[in-house]
Amino acid sequence: MKVLITLAVALASVAPALSTAVWGQCGFLAMKGIGFSGDTTCDAGSACVKVNDYYSQCQPGAATPTTTSPAPAPTGCSGTRTKFKFFGVNESGGEFGNNVIPGQLGKDYTWPSPTSIDFFMGQGFNTFRIPFLMERVSPPSTGGLTGPFNSTYLSGLKQIVSYITGKGGFAVVDPHNFMIYNGQTISSTSTFQSWWQTLANEFKTDENVIFDLMNEPHDIPAQTVANLMQAAINGVRASGATSQLILVEGTSYTGAWTWTTSGNSQAFANIKDPNNNLAIQMHQYLDSDGSGTSPTCVSSTIGAERLQAATQWLQQTGFKGFLGEIGAGNNTQCITAIEGALCEMQQAGGAWIGALWWAAGPWWGDYFQSIEPPSGPAVAAILPALKEFL
Repeated sequence: MKVLITLAVALASVAPALSTAVWGQCGFLAMKGIGFSGDTTCDAGSACVKVNDYYSQCQPGAATPTTTSPAPAPTGCSGTRTKFKFFGVNESGGEFGNNVIPGQLGKDYTWPSPTSIDFFMGQGFNTFRIPFLMERVSPPSTGGLTGPFNSTYLSGLKQIVSYITGKGGFAVVDPHNFMIYNGQTISSTSTFQSWWQTLANEFKTDENVIFDLMNEPHDIPAQTVANLMQAAINGVRASGATSQLILVEGTSYTGAWTWTTSGNSQAFANIKDPNNNLAIQMHQYLDSDGSGTSPTCVSSTIGAERLQAATQWLQQTGFKGFLGEIGAGNNTQCITAIEGALCEMQQAGGAWIGALWWAAGPWWGDYFQSIEPPSGPAVAAILPALKEFL
């Protein structure tokens, strides 16, 4: 269930070149990925399928090497649609066990499995959000947010990020802290800016890294959050990370359905990136209180309804939107609501550039929104619905 990346890499380096197991990376004739020098054949019963110019994958059931075909157009989503540039899943694990600091790898927290990344890339998805804890990368015991990074934890984060981007995917680095560090609300813009400048420096040469400045601030005035986000933007760019997309989040758990009523729409109206590569990240769940804790959706139309005001705000202001979390039950009503939400987004003339399902990750077990392959509860019903919008 848990994959130690360093061990997997070490074993791969000494393994004989035989054939690649299902869902593994392969290369076959013209479909050998750019920069890939590994096995070129797949185990019996699977064949090498080109996903993009950098990545081909052994997928079951294909008799001959082929390329992926587009999913059918979504039922009931007519008209002109703008596809997402960034589409994928959250890959949880690094933020688990947040009451145990620093925590032990494999006991209190884990990192996403490379085979999960391989699976989703094979399905056509390209973006993966990697939650982590600030207290683990910047331990309170060694200086906190102004102290040195924990090299072991940072290395684990960097390994999974490099795994994703090395295959042509996009990795969203996400401090999953709700604007709270070590039990206290983060309030210093200078500290937050400096912390982000230091962290972004670790990833500044990787253009496929996306900086998500903070997960779901809450119970903080919207303007305070906007000021902190602006400071973090300045810190990222000061690090030399000038080409990567930056995602900012608002207060009230950055809910799309409350974006125009929580103060976020006013506070973020003047947020600026000197490099003009910024998007507003919002989250949306479809249960009664928008928390994502119930598999029951309000209605089959609630997805589109909860996004409409935010979509109009994006269109009016010219900002781009990024739905960093969407989740719901895997029943018929919820699936229809999810499809309605994604249709609303893709019919908005490019106002929304990305969407990520919450969530995959190796430790979710029977959590109803888990889309962790091969048998997470949401795989059978939710995955086909999402693929309609690739």
